[in-house]
Amino acid sequence: MTQPRPETDTEMRRPPAPVAWEDVRRVHVMGICGSAMGAFAGMLRARGFEVRGSDTGAYPPMSTTLAAKGVPIYEGYRAENLDWGPDAVVVGNVIRPTYEEAIALRERRIPHASLPQALAALFLAERTPIVVTGTHGKTTTSSMTAWILERAGLDPSFMIGGVTGNFGENHRVAGGPVFVVEGDEYDTAYFDKGPKFLHYQPVFASINNVEFDHADIFPDIAAIEAVFSRFAALVPSHGRLIVNGADARAMRIAAASPAPRWTFAVDAAADLVARDLRTDAVGTHFALTLPGHAPQPAFIPLWGGHNVQNALTAAGLALAAGAPVTAILEGLATFVAPKKRQELRGVAAGVPVIDDFAHHPTAIRETLRAIRRRYPERRILALFEVQSNTARRRVFQDGFAAALAEADRVYFGRPLEKKSDALPPEQRLDLTALAAALTAAGTPAVIIEDTDALAERVAGDALPGADVVVAMSGRDFDGVHGRVLTRIAALHPSE
Repeated sequence: MTQPRPETDTEMRRPPAPVAWEDVRRVHVMGICGSAMGAFAGMLRARGFEVRGSDTGAYPPMSTTLAAKGVPIYEGYRAENLDWGPDAVVVGNVIRPTYEEAIALRERRIPHASLPQALAALFLAERTPIVVTGTHGKTTTSSMTAWILERAGLDPSFMIGGVTGNFGENHRVAGGPVFVVEGDEYDTAYFDKGPKFLHYQPVFASINNVEFDHADIFPDIAAIEAVFSRFAALVPSHGRLIVNGADARAMRIAAASPAPRWTFAVDAAADLVARDLRTDAVGTHFALTLPGHAPQPAFIPLWGGHNVQNALTAAGLALAAGAPVTAILEGLATFVAPKKRQELRGVAAGVPVIDDFAHHPTAIRETLRAIRRRYPERRILALFEVQSNTARRRVFQDGFAAALAEADRVYFGRPLEKKSDALPPEQRLDLTALAAALTAAGTPAVIIEDTDALAERVAGDALPGADVVVAMSGRDFDGVHGRVLTRIAALHPSE
């Protein structure tokens, strides 16, 4: 018997035919334990589909969340995972074409699509999409926009890259006319290397800011500008584009859009303006000017200039979608930040321990400055885990040094190793040199690879009632927040 000819790389990556979703009842999700994929599985269940999925890392909280929704998970990417007979498969961007399950998918000719394609077909096509983009601030801005629209009575659906503080989930399928989606510029799937956000059919959209990121897929800033320009061109003339008036790159990109634009800025001329910022123990107060409206006193229970910019973006998007000014002000004032965005994990002996998602130099700088405003009299002890695809690269060697110098002391955990990306040593961030540079410039920095030892050192250095600890990582940082709290409490039981 003649063996079938192996697929060429081009054949493996050939885009699939569109899925006839009206004929689909059972859906398999490959890479189901990613935050977006797990959220989408929940949305499919809410839509009435039978859903199962596969992943190599099925662990809480995603595994338990999916189990509660009645979604079984197969461990690994084996061909037999598809034996249950799904009508369609949603393929996550972590899946490689050479995985056994991906090969079986193509051999069995099962209709399949990427998450952005499926989201657009099943949920966005019947609603007005509001798409939040930019290098930084997407999750907070998306969450804030959805909450304002909720307070305005517009009953929004949403899919966001973090767990929202007000809704307690990262997705919702609701009955209103609008859908808020966090627009990611990362690639879509192994058969579609274009950005996810190009699938989202924006009517109202924002470009918060544009910087170099995702060094594993973009060679330079010009490549990033090119994909953002393609996105801007999608926003129609009957829509609205909200853009950062203080970001020259974002403004240049916005010129590609046929949509009318509103700019935003802090203490500068723009369509949406925040002036007279004042920070106190509960958040940030400012005068908010919206298009066609007189300045109004506004408040957000957040700290940092970047969060004021996020608030301006959300206000503009909500206003464009029909929210009244009263609902915008109420939504801003009652907003609860998403998980891992300056999230207070606890206080021990008068020392707050904060969890934050920051892992890009700009995000780290702005996070540390915001914490300085929130706790102006305290030292900042900053913990950082080098874990993202970009953070692990030497491209930000100097950027990290400048950003982390905003702290009073810096502690590096063990860098995350990703054998699958085969990153050459000369391209890797030199953590030893980074710690030495910080120390030489006046910010003591150490590398402690064992998490228990790291927590012990930080707890020993923390002064009761005088310091604040912030641990920054795109992951859970090996539970370091809880370990630090436990050790500080043990060292100072009477505080």
